[in-house]
Order: sequence, then structure tokens, then C-alpha cells
Amino acid sequence: MSDQQEAEAANDADAAESEGLQAGDFIELAYTARTVEDGDLVDTTDQEIAEEEGVDTEGQEFAPRTIVLGEGHIFEPVEDDIIGKEVGDTGTVVVPAEDAFGEYDESEVRTVSTEKIPEDDRYPGAHVDLEGQHGHVETIIGGRARVDFNHMLAGQDIEYQYEVLGEVTDRVEKAQGLLSMYFDVELDMHIETDEVEEEVEVETEEGEEPEFETETVEKETLYIEQSPQLQFNQQWMMGKQQILQQVMDQIDVDRVIVQEIIDGSGMGGMMGGMGGMMGGMGGGEEDLGDIEDALEDADVDADEIVDELDEE
Repeated sequence: MSDQQEAEAANDADAAESEGLQAGDFIELAYTARTVEDGDLVDTTDQEIAEEEGVDTEGQEFAPRTIVLGEGHIFEPVEDDIIGKEVGDTGTVVVPAEDAFGEYDESEVRTVSTEKIPEDDRYPGAHVDLEGQHGHVETIIGGRARVDFNHMLAGQDIEYQYEVLGEVTDRVEKAQGLLSMYFDVELDMHIETDEVEEEVEVETEEGEEPEFETETVEKETLYIEQSPQLQFNQQWMMGKQQILQQVMDQIDVDRVIVQEIIDGSGMGGMMGGMGGMMGGMGGGEEDLGDIEDALEDADVDADEIVDELDEE
């Protein structure tokens, strides 16, 4: 390589390094978002800030979030500001209402019959779901209610203050970060390479019936241990296929296997109870003999017990 070529290669490397974070990169991001007009807290990854603002933090996890740049995991103006930055950089971005929760639309404030609203929600300020739309009740007069179907933050510019804490490169950590965006749970998972038998089509002459043969192929598999919290989570049950497909595409694995772990520690008592029921239903001579032997060992007179029961 000539001196000129070496210099060009060095310049290319410097240029690539100076580009910083790019679309497709996984990053760990800390941020706090507030309305520009009143400074009301919208979202934060900082538990201390949430507690200071009087947010009920019980059952919620406040921690930096893993996002993929360019995938819409945070508002686009924030993503655009992060592109080109480095780990450790901070920034402040104002997201206009139109790019945040939308402009306020007066036509989305409608009058409906109170009969359409559940009785427990017939008061100003109540959140209601009507005909597939979420809204909040503004006023109720007689049998009519004014319901605002705009997002609660519609028309509000939002200011984000953020810090890029790190870049995520481990594929398991990437998968955990992606799933934590949808479900507020920590899931155990790992990647293995499995040998799997597959039916593959073999070449045949034109016009002949297709033929298949079994081949053993290697597949990278992400194993996810399903937590009890996910088992009855409606979003997980309805959107699992689509969400896991995104995970597969993002971390480049061939398949995902979700494992349901059943802890057997509580099964013994249940089976013991079932055994007792089955014994009572069976009621054979051998069972009665066992009971009499047990009473003798315990120095208890069975006839006395029967007499006492008859007296009662």
C-alpha cells in the first residue's frame, strides 16, 4: 500500500469514527420529558425525578431504556438529534406538538349520550373508551356528555433532556432491551445454536412432482423464559408474533422459542389432595385395613370413635 493509499484509508477511518451513532445502533438512553408550556412531567427514566413530581412509583421500573435509532422508539426529532452523537453526550430537544402527540383538533370533542358511558365513569375527568376511541369526559349536563377524544397532551410541545449512557452490542442485551419497551418485565433469555431437521425440496426434472428430503441444519435460537407476568398479558398474547419477529430481525437469529416454566414446588400438595379424594372415592378393603392398622399404631379404639359419632 502506498503512502497515499494509507493516508486515504486513515482519513476514511477517521471519517467513519467521527460519524458517531447511526440509525440501527442500539443505545442505552436516560431522559426526562416535560411540557414546554407548564413544565409538567411527561416521562422520565429517573426514579428520583418521578418521586419529586409525586408520581406513584410502586410497581413501575424507572431505568435507562434501550432503543434502536431509526426505529421510532422515541420521537423522531430526538432521534435526529442523537444521530452523530457519541456515548456520554447530552442534549435538549423540543419536539413540536405535531411530531409529539398531535395538534389539538376541536372536531374530536363530541357530545354523546351518557347511556354510552359506564355508570361509574359518568363524571368530569373520567377516562372512557367509546367506539374504539379513548377520551376523557369534560362535562355532563342532563343525559348528555361532552367527551374530548384528543390525546391528553395534544397541542403541547414537549422538551426532552437526554444522555446517551452507552451503546449496546450484546445480542441478548439487545433482545432484553427491545422486549422491555413493550413489557415492564425482566426476562431470562439466552442464545443457542441448535441442530434442527428440516424438509427441503430437491431438484427434479421439469414436469415431475416435487420431492423433499430431510436435512439437518443449524439454527441460532433465542430462548426466552416466559415470566408469570407475561402469561396473561393481553398485549403479549395478541402481539407476541409481531413483536418477536421484530426481535429476530434486529438481533439476527433464526428463530425464537418461548419456554413456560412450571415450578413443581406447589404441585405436591395439590396432588396429595387429589390422592386423598381418589382414596375416598376408591374405599376398598385394602384401604380400610390400612386405616385400622394406623389406628392400632396410634393406640386409638376405633369402636369408641364410632360410638362417639353416633352419640353426636
